[in-house]
Amino acid sequence: MARVAGVDLPKNKRIDVALCYVYGIGRTTAQEIIGRLSGQVDPKTRVKDLTEQQASLINNLIVKEYKVEGELRRELSGHLQRLQEIGSYRGFRYRRNLPVRGQRTRTNARTRRGRRKTVGVGKAVDKPAAPKA
Repeated sequence: MARVAGVDLPKNKRIDVALCYVYGIGRTTAQEIIGRLSGQVDPKTRVKDLTEQQASLINNLIVKEYKVEGELRRELSGHLQRLQEIGSYRGFRYRRNLPVRGQRTRTNARTRRGRRKTVGVGKAVDKPAAPKA
């Protein structure tokens, strides 16, 4: 099983599909990576059929040229943290777990707000009868 950027790639998948298992690499980026290594790596090659040299070529290219996995996650969380620290409207919406890009919230927005919290009327507590005067 080949390891690329700290991720074990599934061995029965084609290399262009398997690269999508790395956070930050989608189909387009995976095809771009394979295209840049077109002389050395065939896109139809399965991960289990890669040689050590091919795996290291792919790994070196990804580590050098792209932000993936932890580095990308840190950068994105830093962006959100900055928005919250400067007190922007977007940061406020992220902090409150509400839609950020202007969508309505009176109805809908269920994905962002989570499940409904039903507010019911509690059971009435009996008060002791007042003494008669």
